[in-house]
Amino acid sequence: QLQLVESGGGSVQPGGSLTLSCAISGLTLNDVVIGWFRQAPGKEREGVSCIWNRGSITNYNDSMRGRLNIFKDYAKNTVFLRMNSLNPEDTAVYFCAALRVSSEYYRCGIQPAPYTDWGQGTQVTVSS
Repeated sequence: QLQLVESGGGSVQPGGSLTLSCAISGLTLNDVVIGWFRQAPGKEREGVSCIWNRGSITNYNDSMRGRLNIFKDYAKNTVFLRMNSLNPEDTAVYFCAALRVSSEYYRCGIQPAPYTDWGQGTQVTVSS
């Protein structure tokens, strides 16, 4: 019943910005931690950011810290990821994923393994 749908990807030039969205249905944002992850060809899936189900707790990949902002729109049941100063190394498929309150691994973490529900991803391509 839980479904996550990413959108907002596309092609940008180096230095550009994108805002990705993750629309959640089946559960409210109070019931899940939402994480953002990315996977480039030939590389392992990498955590980008996460946001707690309640309050302001967030987490960011240190390699991208300062270029990211994760935030929620409760009315839209959507989590957004704003990415700034993009570079070609940011090229990847970006996924959002949910970690349910009921999970024993329930936390705001950027390791992909505990997340049980995943969107299909949205492609981000950064090139000149």
